[in-house]
Amino acid sequence: MTTTHHLPAGKAAVGAYAVDVTPESAGWGHSSLRVLDLPAGGRHILDTGDSEWIVLPLSGGCTVAVGGDTFRLAGRESVFSGVSDFAYVPRDAQVSIDSRDGGRFALTGARCTHRLPARYGPASAVPVELRGTGTCSRQVNNFGAAGVFECDKLIAVEVITPGGNWSSFPPHKHDEHRPGEESELEEVYYFEFAAHEGTPGLGYQRVSPSGHGSDTDVLAEVRDGDVVLIPDGWHGPSMAVPGHDMYYLNVMAGPGADRAWLICDHPEHAWIRGTWPEQPVDPRLPLYTAPERS
Repeated sequence: MTTTHHLPAGKAAVGAYAVDVTPESAGWGHSSLRVLDLPAGGRHILDTGDSEWIVLPLSGGCTVAVGGDTFRLAGRESVFSGVSDFAYVPRDAQVSIDSRDGGRFALTGARCTHRLPARYGPASAVPVELRGTGTCSRQVNNFGAAGVFECDKLIAVEVITPGGNWSSFPPHKHDEHRPGEESELEEVYYFEFAAHEGTPGLGYQRVSPSGHGSDTDVLAEVRDGDVVLIPDGWHGPSMAVPGHDMYYLNVMAGPGADRAWLICDHPEHAWIRGTWPEQPVDPRLPLYTAPERS
């Protein structure tokens, strides 16, 4: 197995960023992810360049200022405690991110053509989806999904998998442009885990060659702060070990004219979807729901 697509915590750190995945560093054309740790009273300046970005609190809150707009993000205690609000910022802008109490913030980005207006995304508007049943049950927070929140190219969602469950299953791919059937999208997975009585969590991520692109082949043990890059291939399962809930943030973008998440299931495993109606959703889900609209 190659490990070039698995970046353990710290491997992708650059300057102020605990994670800094760019099209240049990933060797692809579109998707970016940065993870920013700010101390209490900290400030960071982001030049958006040729990409659009969503500022998403992972822990803590912040203020995002761009142009004449200022967005105050309440954030959350952790990715396991609730849905977060967020801010969209356009390409060709300078953005100030300030945190009174400190925190960790994901900057999900995609190269784009159109410059859309800066906007606030309330937590109450984030659709929380339960996907799969039985041991394939997981929760998806569709904050930046296509058809949910307008972007030019960027697609971003959060997935929470209870300990012992498999997500990103059946394995699927999106590495070909097939109109109406499959989108061509690069994807970043960023992981965090719930500890148990002080013991850190872990999981496993599989990516297998699809015969397209660079034949990406990964079997990785993943821990807090790890990243897996998926330029192509069947990805899944994402396996959470028993006793430790797993979180991952997915960032996707590609060259297609339409912003769409169209996937193709692995033909050897697609049958599993047919068993889902016969089983209940894992009773541990949802871990939380979006707050009521005020």
